[in-house]
Amino acid sequence: MTSSPPGSVAPAAGHRHELYPYSGRDEFVEGAVSFIQDALEGGEAVVVAVPQEKASLLRAEVREDKAVRYVDTSGVAHHPGRLIDTWQAWIREHTSEGRPVRGIGESPWGEVRSPAEAEELRYHEWLLNRAFAQGPAWWLLCPYDIAHDKAALEEMARCHPEMRREGRTVRSEDYDPQAPYAFVPLTEPWEPHDEFAYTSGDLPALRDKIAACADRHGLAGRRLRDLHLAATEVATNSIRHGGGNGVLRMWREDRRLVCDFRDIGYIEDPLAGRPRPNPRQLGGRGLWLVHQLCDLVEIRSAPDAGTTVRLHTELPG
Repeated sequence: MTSSPPGSVAPAAGHRHELYPYSGRDEFVEGAVSFIQDALEGGEAVVVAVPQEKASLLRAEVREDKAVRYVDTSGVAHHPGRLIDTWQAWIREHTSEGRPVRGIGESPWGEVRSPAEAEELRYHEWLLNRAFAQGPAWWLLCPYDIAHDKAALEEMARCHPEMRREGRTVRSEDYDPQAPYAFVPLTEPWEPHDEFAYTSGDLPALRDKIAACADRHGLAGRRLRDLHLAATEVATNSIRHGGGNGVLRMWREDRRLVCDFRDIGYIEDPLAGRPRPNPRQLGGRGLWLVHQLCDLVEIRSAPDAGTTVRLHTELPG
């Protein structure tokens, strides 16, 4: 591995999480290729998880082989709640081969479908620091094209302990290791919206309410069944752990049907539902399943405010 230039951050054990702001394709390729070559010189493997267009640029410079793997992110890129589980699987695969690992991960910022998705992608970046704090040592570089939203760069810097500047790794002065669980407050429900208070014994009626709202917006078949299953998991958590009852609100938000569940419970672990559950554990799979069934899941929880779980499902057409 090459030595660190003066003023840069020295290599450290554990998870390293570095933001790489860049401008344009050439600067992206230059920084990413330099990161890969540095890894290969140090005998490290590299997992490249970037949008297909960016992957093509890098493949032209660095071929895929046993040490460099380009992974298909199309199934998870727009699902922030699934990304930690996916990264953990990629890292486990390479660390089992006995070599250190680096990663390059860029979200499809140019294709973000809603402000809620953008906020959840940034929240995911902050949660990565927690998810890998006690895991294997590896280094993740997160390219971010400032052309997408230069104003959001400060928010991205809050999520990364390190930043790449002029080819050097420096500490991010804006990084916030104690960012609140409610990273960004949820927006208010859109109008008009339906509302239904539920408690023990009300799950069939709750599913009927969702079905009626879904029918008005053309949601049916497998996607409605997935939403019913996810909603049942969330409402059951409210009844068991959130004071015995909750409130469901539903509305259409652009091309998505949104189901918002609120109760007085508190979810202490901000990673709840993101890592894959241990197959031997009893319970604790509900929120993970919800992330697999819905197109976007937002969770906000605080001891004095209770918990909100917001499910987004894409509407047909």
